[in-house]
Amino acid sequence: MQISVLRRILFIFAIVSGLLLNARVGLAADEEAFSPVSGNPVAPKLKLHDMDGKLVDLKQLKGKVVIVNFWATWCPPCRAEMPSLQRLWKKSGASKIQIVAVNVGEDADTVLGFMGTLDESPTFPIVFDKDSATLRAWPVRGLPTTFLIDKKGHIAYRAIGGRHFDSPENIRFITEQSEGASMGK
Repeated sequence: MQISVLRRILFIFAIVSGLLLNARVGLAADEEAFSPVSGNPVAPKLKLHDMDGKLVDLKQLKGKVVIVNFWATWCPPCRAEMPSLQRLWKKSGASKIQIVAVNVGEDADTVLGFMGTLDESPTFPIVFDKDSATLRAWPVRGLPTTFLIDKKGHIAYRAIGGRHFDSPENIRFITEQSEGASMGK
């Protein structure tokens, strides 16, 4: 019983933190999309099911640059940046990068309802962290938080708050990372 209450408190804290952060940050089109993560830590475990029940395991994506985006449908900046992630995905393609969107605390029906409001639904994997266990294992500082995982499986960069991931600067930066440029360390 106490663990359940603690989970709820932590989840509410994450939500409130994200809302406060996003109220201040918004979609930061003119800002650098990613900031370096000191220490280049190994990415925590991410092994979740997508909408079709297929298991997506970050370990299986080692050797590719992976964008991991933590988001929820109730989060305005998350909703606003989702189309830019899809445009990035279309421009870059699975041969260069992988995108995994981790929905936090919601069910497939809620996410599908949101996807129906978009001009183009995302074609990259959307996985479900229903109990927020994955969120708690990662250094998430509010929603949305996005990580750039290098080819060796380390967290190289993080973006807190909404971004335009398909801006020319961000596409160039992400392409450089996928083509083997130094991860800035």
